Amino acid sequence: MAVSAGAALDGATVLVTGASRGIGLAAARTLVDAGARTFCLARSADLLARETESLGPLAVPLVCDLGRAADVARVVEAMRALPGGAPDVLVLNAGLFSLAALEATPAETFARTLDVNLVAPYRLLHALVPPMRARGAGHVVTIGSIADRVAFAENVAYAASKFGARAVHEVLREELRGSGVRVSLVSPGPVDTTLWDAIDPDRRSDLTPRARMLRPEAVAAAVRFVVTLPVEVNVDEVRLSRA
Repeated sequence: MAVSAGAALDGATVLVTGASRGIGLAAARTLVDAGARTFCLARSADLLARETESLGPLAVPLVCDLGRAADVARVVEAMRALPGGAPDVLVLNAGLFSLAALEATPAETFARTLDVNLVAPYRLLHALVPPMRARGAGHVVTIGSIADRVAFAENVAYAASKFGARAVHEVLREELRGSGVRVSLVSPGPVDTTLWDAIDPDRRSDLTPRARMLRPEAVAAAVRFVVTLPVEVNVDEVRLSRA
């Protein structure tokens, strides 16, 4: 279906990756509240089950490790069973994040970060964009980062994945222009999520204190905004920063 103007998403289907916590959970919550049947994808089965239950009957858990191609294939199969062969909205949010200098970042960590943050979203896009294009409707929302356009020290793996995600977004915008399929990049500054727990930015002068970070709900509000605009309107990019 083509999502129409206004706040309601009644009857729409949505897939949100990384939906058991942080931005993904907040996005799932706001989309469920708007009336969308929301498939919530995450690898933590117990946590995902608890959180989706709290969201109500419109939230459907999908356990998946995005670093495993076989897991992604199972999700694709489930999405292709939907009317039209794909969800109405695809929110690409899941990601790995760590900080370390290049020489302290093992090649395995670099590869795993790219697998989850860039290759897995590509697998989903490769499978689900064609049916969106065929029906002339759909919306791909990529959750970016300030690190998709600004290089920071100790950020080699994450930056590579996020710069890559921005590139994929830009190519999709060109390829899907005029097709009826919308493509948006929501690119926030630092967001206070559990990704920061192991880093403890409050103890580092070079990082933003958590109290000055954005809240996940602010990013979720931006997602809801872009997907509920009139179908003839595409928001190419939204950049969010703390006021």
